[in-house]
Amino acid sequence: MLHATGTTCGRFTSPHLIDRWDCITINEKTVQESVFLEAERLVKSRDKAEGIGASEFELLTATAFEIFAREKIEMGVIEVGLGGRLDATNVMENKVVTIISKMGLDHQSFLGNTLEEIALQKAGIMRPGVCCVLDRTNPPSVRKVIEDYAKEIGASVLLSTTDSVWDAEQLCKDDFEPHQWDNLACAHTAFNFLLGKKVISLNDSPIDRLALAIKNLQWPGRLQITEIEAVTGRQQPVLLDGAHNTQSAEALGFYVDRKLRPNSRRVTWVLAASRGKELASIMKPLLRQEDCVTSVEFGPVDGMPWVKAMAAEDILDEASKAGVSKSQLHNSGSDLSGALRWAAEVSKGDPLVIAGSLYLVSDVLRLLRRAEAGKHELYV
Repeated sequence: MLHATGTTCGRFTSPHLIDRWDCITINEKTVQESVFLEAERLVKSRDKAEGIGASEFELLTATAFEIFAREKIEMGVIEVGLGGRLDATNVMENKVVTIISKMGLDHQSFLGNTLEEIALQKAGIMRPGVCCVLDRTNPPSVRKVIEDYAKEIGASVLLSTTDSVWDAEQLCKDDFEPHQWDNLACAHTAFNFLLGKKVISLNDSPIDRLALAIKNLQWPGRLQITEIEAVTGRQQPVLLDGAHNTQSAEALGFYVDRKLRPNSRRVTWVLAASRGKELASIMKPLLRQEDCVTSVEFGPVDGMPWVKAMAAEDILDEASKAGVSKSQLHNSGSDLSGALRWAAEVSKGDPLVIAGSLYLVSDVLRLLRRAEAGKHELYV
């Protein structure tokens, strides 16, 4: 929506999907590799010269901010890396609006074991005098934590909503998944707040351009429909999703049950997970007794050496506990190509879903890119 108004904007999200620099965009375009590497070199030299000893994510965050400063962006959309209060991204002081989306249990070893404890960490992104948009679907206990903290520091809280003339007339809720509509509500509310504060203007951007921008939005690795024919020969599309906690698994399971299972009771899964994830709660909304599952271990994550893949056999153990017959389980180890080929053969054209980790999504997208590049070289 910011881009549709003509606002010069940058975006920083994590983790990256294919290349380390694709987590940074300027005006909806991934920053050039050369620009990223030059900014990173400067940041690392400062880190060394001043003896800071910054972590990998702190260096990445500083690199993003360095690029934003060079590009003279008018507005930045910054996703918190982990938590909020102690996250590297939270060094920013010039915040015009903050957003706290739907709360879920994740990273409990860092953030707390309850939604309320995690909410307090998230609340740390708020600033005195700055409005915070809160996802209205959060439970009352989370809302209380956020609102109490806001009163304590002198911030205001605005509950998310999609109630407005332009989206009511041009966007249909039925065209979105429930979690997508809730996320849109957060973004839309923050956007309207910026309009009200005259931080941005719609003078040069008709209302229908905003609706079009929303309708055309595609987020890689989130309910992404893609092809794996170049790797497996399978002609039917597959679903690629980075669901890696209970909340996102429930959203994925809801989608699969409504969109894929009505045409076929059996779904074939290619699953990976990061070490330390509570797989039982992730598997429950996804797997059914008649499903087939192959587990795979994603490779090293560039720039994130602390991320480790869960052993494939551990994933299969949880799938078995979830009710999937052992005869329908397959261990692919670290062989992603083999996992996809097995899944393509077993599924026989029925639904195939790749999920469990954004790092698995990254490996799949890189594999497909290499396959397409190889095919192009053959044609040339």
